[in-house]
Amino acid sequence: MLTIADLQKGQRAIIKSFSVELVPMKLLEMGCLPGNEVTLVQQAPFKDPLYLNINGCHLAIRRETAERIKIQLT
Repeated sequence: MLTIADLQKGQRAIIKSFSVELVPMKLLEMGCLPGNEVTLVQQAPFKDPLYLNINGCHLAIRRETAERIKIQLT
């Protein structure tokens, strides 16, 4: 299954699942929840961190965290 780390710039996807223990609580508070739409806005050099738009909220997450969040492309 694909993860957020697999997205290309501009691609959109729906968050499907993740392990709550492996994802920081701050991401959950900012809308990183199953069923929400995520778009890759930009990648920093060396592809870490990733700059995302999740339901209108812009945030940057580490690639390591992005690899733990499973998605489905839209």
